[in-house]
Amino acid sequence: MNKTELVQSLAAATEQPQAAALRSVDAFVKIVSDELAKGGEILIPGFGSFKRSERAERAGRNPQTGEALTIAASTSVRFVPGAALKAAINNKSE
Repeated sequence: MNKTELVQSLAAATEQPQAAALRSVDAFVKIVSDELAKGGEILIPGFGSFKRSERAERAGRNPQTGEALTIAASTSVRFVPGAALKAAINNKSE
């Protein structure tokens, strides 16, 4: 599902115009991005949580040449699914 399909599904589920659903999706993405950028965490009970994940600098290799190189430290985002979401995708009811 891409963003357009998500907006269409959200609009249908909430019986709102697609423009309102698009604003909601955009606002959600901005809020999550801003909170994670500040070092926070987003927890949605039953759905899951978005957390920052710090990756340390590490050694690697160029796959074409085999040359050793250093991969810089970076920050990534991790999504940890909640129990209800896990059950839903495994066709189990809670």
